[in-house]
Amino acid sequence: MSLRTDAVNHVSHGNVISPDIKGAKITGVFGESVFTLKTAREYLSDEAYKSLTASVRGGKKIDRSVASQIASGMRAWAESKGVTHYTHWFQPLTGSTAEKHDSFFTLKGDGTAIEEFEGAALIQQEPDASSFPNGGLRATFEARGYSAWDPSSPPFIIEIGNGKTLCIPTIFIAYTGESLDYKAPLMKAVESLNKAAVTVCNYFDKNVTKVTPTLGWEQEYFVIDEALVNARPDLVQCGRTVFGFTPAKGQQLEDHYFGSIPERVYAFMRDFENESYKLGIPLRTRHNEVAPAQFECAPIFEEVNIAVDHNILLMDVMSRVAKRHRLVVLLHEKPFAGINGSGKHNNWSLATDTGVNLLAPGKTPKTNLMFLTFFVNTIKAVHDYADILRASIASASNDFRLGANEAPPAIISVFVGEYLTKVLNDVESRVGTKFDEQDEAILKIDLHRSIPELLIDNTDRNRTSPFAFTGNKFEFRAVGSTANCALPMTVLNTIVADTLNKFSAEVEALIEKGDKKEIAIMQVIQKYIVSSKKILFEGDGYSEAWHKEAEKRGLPNLKTTPVALDAMVTEKAKKVFLENGIYTHAELEARHEIELEKYIKKVQIEARVMGDLATNHIIPAAIKYQNELLKNVSLLREAALPEKLYKGQLTLLKDVSTHIQQVYENVHAMVEERKVANNLEHSREKAIAYEAKVKAQYFDKIRYHVDKLEQLVDDELWTLPKYRELLFLR
Repeated sequence: MSLRTDAVNHVSHGNVISPDIKGAKITGVFGESVFTLKTAREYLSDEAYKSLTASVRGGKKIDRSVASQIASGMRAWAESKGVTHYTHWFQPLTGSTAEKHDSFFTLKGDGTAIEEFEGAALIQQEPDASSFPNGGLRATFEARGYSAWDPSSPPFIIEIGNGKTLCIPTIFIAYTGESLDYKAPLMKAVESLNKAAVTVCNYFDKNVTKVTPTLGWEQEYFVIDEALVNARPDLVQCGRTVFGFTPAKGQQLEDHYFGSIPERVYAFMRDFENESYKLGIPLRTRHNEVAPAQFECAPIFEEVNIAVDHNILLMDVMSRVAKRHRLVVLLHEKPFAGINGSGKHNNWSLATDTGVNLLAPGKTPKTNLMFLTFFVNTIKAVHDYADILRASIASASNDFRLGANEAPPAIISVFVGEYLTKVLNDVESRVGTKFDEQDEAILKIDLHRSIPELLIDNTDRNRTSPFAFTGNKFEFRAVGSTANCALPMTVLNTIVADTLNKFSAEVEALIEKGDKKEIAIMQVIQKYIVSSKKILFEGDGYSEAWHKEAEKRGLPNLKTTPVALDAMVTEKAKKVFLENGIYTHAELEARHEIELEKYIKKVQIEARVMGDLATNHIIPAAIKYQNELLKNVSLLREAALPEKLYKGQLTLLKDVSTHIQQVYENVHAMVEERKVANNLEHSREKAIAYEAKVKAQYFDKIRYHVDKLEQLVDDELWTLPKYRELLFLR
């Protein structure tokens, strides 16, 4: 009996595991495992509480003399929850999270055992920096790196089995000061955007003192039975199926989308949602996605730094909770061929401390002028830095999804909808017009007269656009489901900050020449509309016609990761990141090297898995069937039957033999190309070789012949669970 048979039997006899959820109200458990400011008020002195509040809300540094008081209160709260250990929780450039657990337990000099948590341990720790990706920033023997507490993201308690650990969100930097994580650059980008946006906001409202980027992510994922996954080495090691013939029924009926959630998956959802609520993750939505076995969840919008932490934490929670239900969550962008893959739409906006969403059209000419300013500046930023934005979502796994007629293409464009396109055209049409009066300048962009109810529904959605305006936010749809949102959000916040800085400089220059403020603002807005309008596209991003049109417009079409990543180390990229204080040149070069290495290793692993499966699963099963056919044909010939009566068997034998040979030859050739690629010295050369000579040359070719064999070989001999089982049995 094969693993596949065992797995199918296991699923058939599985039971739904009901989660142990106490109480019906989400508010009853929400944030109970988080050290919020409300909780801090109960456990901290006035001095310590005020210091923590000033840091969280105002970004002020916490005095080290007060840190011990905060640490003591934090430990008291954690111990009341049954916690014995703590960890600095950070996001290294591996793409996942990292943690090293230390106990509160210690021994004094006289041997007395006590529990303590000092302020120094709260503020700073020293993990081994050499063991994480550093892109050459650190030598192998240089191990020192520091994790430093980020007070703006509240500590939380993670439960693993019966154990509980206090997790303290931190940044991670090298001994020499370079950032070695995703979080530190994001926080710098947030602050850079804050300063630039406040300057522009003050043209309209002097009361604005802070602007915060917000993020609402949508996480798509597949849920597959654990036994079936364990019988597929490719799913275990790559997160996707490298082989697999498309089943007769896939997603063509569209009956899974928004359908009734399967009971077993529903129980899993309730369980991971409950764990998420305890951690303060404000999940709001759950539903079936388009592909069979695919689902989605989404939270309420949060400040971008918190939202990023919550998303990366959620992915960990989902994976762990799934095990309790004997399920596996697949976060890969394209786990199955022939059906939709998974993305992570990043819905981004800007909020002021006066309660205004800067990307929501207002009710007066003045507020609409402010909206138009930030709206156009965002479009200009995407236009000017489209290549860098594309690089921020580049990965080996996302390459399978982008442009696959289910997700936005690799060409970055912006969709704004019919109404706002008309507004931009109206504003542009006045280029060259000299505004003589302030009222006239405002009147011409009185959006509330043109589109009185433009909140959410007056602009349609375009699912083929990688960057779409959806009413009061921009939706960056091209982000991959496995991605850490921090990188695309770092890039987006940086390029918008840079554009706003240039905008305010140009406005000030016109004011100095004698233009009134509103007139100066209008003149620069018009200039930006004209210079960036080629990035606007309202049509079908999947179509070949758009690819041709984009090429005419001069828009970059960076289809593969090794090429797309080049944008991160251009002089333009180095300039924008350095001037805004996000990355040094060395940090950019290091990240470029790290991402190339990731790409190489992932493609290398997939190639090795393909070879292993072909050699140890596919060919042996096919040869067994080939032998059965040979025996059958031989017996028929011995019976002296006319050949025309077993012509089908002969054709089948020929087809099976041809595909076996093709699999063997192409796997062997792929291995030889890998050897050539491995001998290349530079990472970029090696990555391009793995993409062009290994992946592009052999992956689809080998898969074609394997999938043909899956159709031909006796079902009982086929050892790998098939798509019909993976996608529909649960």
